[in-house]
Amino acid sequence: MLRCICSVAFEMWSNLGGYVVLRPVLLVLSVLFISRVNLARSGDAETLLALKSEIDPLNSLNWQGSGVCQWRGVKECINGRVTKLVLEHLNLSGTLNDDTLNQLDQLRVLSFKGNSISGRIPGLSGLVSLKSLYLNDNSFTGEIPSSLSGLHRLKVIALAGNRLSGTIPESFLRLGRLYALYLQDNLFTGTIPPFDQAGLTFFNVSNNRLSGLIPATPSLMRFNASSFLGNMNLCGEQVDAMCISSVTPGPSISPVYPPTAPSSNRSEKRAKLRKIILGTVGGLVLLIIVFGSWMVSKSHGKSQAPAGATGEEGKSEAAEDQGESSGTRGANGGKQGGPASGGEEREAGGLVLLGAGDWRMSFGAKDLLDAPADMLGRGTVGTTFKVEITTECTAAVKRLKDANYPSTEEFRRSMDVLGRLRHPNLVPLRAYFQSDEERLLVYDYFPYGSLFALIHGSSGTSGGEKPLHWTACLKIAEDVAAALLYIHQDHGLTHGNLKSSNVLLGPDFEACLADYGLVSVHDPNTPEESSGFSPFYRAPECRDNHEPITQEADVYSFGALLLELLTGKTPFQDHVQEHGSDLPGWVWSIREEEMESTGDSDLGRDVYEEKLETLLSIAMACLSPDLNNRPSTREVLKRIQDSRTGSHPSSNCSEHP
Repeated sequence: MLRCICSVAFEMWSNLGGYVVLRPVLLVLSVLFISRVNLARSGDAETLLALKSEIDPLNSLNWQGSGVCQWRGVKECINGRVTKLVLEHLNLSGTLNDDTLNQLDQLRVLSFKGNSISGRIPGLSGLVSLKSLYLNDNSFTGEIPSSLSGLHRLKVIALAGNRLSGTIPESFLRLGRLYALYLQDNLFTGTIPPFDQAGLTFFNVSNNRLSGLIPATPSLMRFNASSFLGNMNLCGEQVDAMCISSVTPGPSISPVYPPTAPSSNRSEKRAKLRKIILGTVGGLVLLIIVFGSWMVSKSHGKSQAPAGATGEEGKSEAAEDQGESSGTRGANGGKQGGPASGGEEREAGGLVLLGAGDWRMSFGAKDLLDAPADMLGRGTVGTTFKVEITTECTAAVKRLKDANYPSTEEFRRSMDVLGRLRHPNLVPLRAYFQSDEERLLVYDYFPYGSLFALIHGSSGTSGGEKPLHWTACLKIAEDVAAALLYIHQDHGLTHGNLKSSNVLLGPDFEACLADYGLVSVHDPNTPEESSGFSPFYRAPECRDNHEPITQEADVYSFGALLLELLTGKTPFQDHVQEHGSDLPGWVWSIREEEMESTGDSDLGRDVYEEKLETLLSIAMACLSPDLNNRPSTREVLKRIQDSRTGSHPSSNCSEHP
């Protein structure tokens, strides 16, 4: 404004020949303009120096000079004002002053993580632009200030690792943009508010003193027990703990009864004794009758196997003849079998039910084999059907193409191993069936489809796909990597067939691996089916020969999957070979359009590029043609997790909005 006025005045006076008169005026106006700009820019400098005097007794912050935006910890300035202040792991101590911090009213990111700052958390009502607040791993005490709930732009609140007490504010429910809430390792009491923000992606209240029922809101139901552990009095579905009645019993008072005559006591004892004797005799008589009936039925039916027989007898000729004579077959092509009996792991007519869960008690082999089914797809090891086993139980059933490979005993051992695997990002194997002609695997049914369908549409056509948003890419990548690490490290297995059609989506958009560990039940001499199969998911060393699939080969497949996530292009072409050293440039050219179309300007291009660069670098490392140069699954998962939370060594963990 002043500059504009000066130029206009100069032009006017020049036209009037008054330049000599105007020159001193212009000089004064210029000084005023420069002073005003410096005053605006030096305001944050004075505030920061005041802050330093409060929390930096060891002089860890060597702040000096007028270049505030170059001071240590000042990560971003806009128009001369500090917008990102990140002071982490600097041995800062002392207490924070409300008035000092509130003068930094342009802050979007504020972090004091990993210091020794004590006292209460200051009221930050003046920081109306604040999006991320990191006060974790300090020595703060007291309650969470109510003023935080008024900062409607807040997305990240990290207060973990302090000594905060009181309750979790109900007013946090008003923070509609809340993305991450870290409150673990404190002294919070009371109940958990019913958080239901759609964007809530990270949530942790473990290791506090919380109690009561965990609200079953859609947002909180997406978090597993690890987000709530260490609170002894919490209950609910998330922690698999039943809640005790909330009715509080009154004080215990011993009633006073009038004295009873001795004869009355003796008569009561006789009556009780008679009841006991009669009950015992009646039970013995009933037991004898049941045992006698069983012996009679056994003597008349020695030639027939019992319907609930276990072991190899469960596949008796009588059971199979029954299926053939009835003329009925299930949609999966199997013959009828006898009903299953109770037990933790049971067999009947070739059916073995694994693991825990009440749903498994509701069907038997006959139900499975006769159930109506719809084909979902055909893959390398077999065909998958949606099967309505009973009205209460719908499952995904895979009919293996190799009914005789491997041997019966090897197949049983493999299925027993796979049946014990339980991870939030694995599709659990619930049961299996085997006979001389048939092998079926029973999994949970996922009605939300596969990652392949999400990226490419249900038709699976390529060419017009749009890549997923980078936040979805990160989440899916983390889910898949976590499941892969569980398979690799905890159980020493391989997936063997990792591709987007074998990644299924759960109700909360969680990605779950299917078809894991089935390499051992697929005959290597069986030719591959072309339907839905691309050799470019497979590591180079496994394409042209029958080398066993290794964990390093799984890592290569994960790299191909990441490339598919980032580009929206299926590996039906060898993109690695096609684009060579220019592969990163090709990926960036595809992502440019996605960057422009998201419209999420608040995130900033620097954050977008940082996250995308991390995923791309992981993909490139996994796709190394030399298996010895590929990272381990643990390294892959750690890099993805660090990128999601922002806590990677090459960049500060709090430098995201």
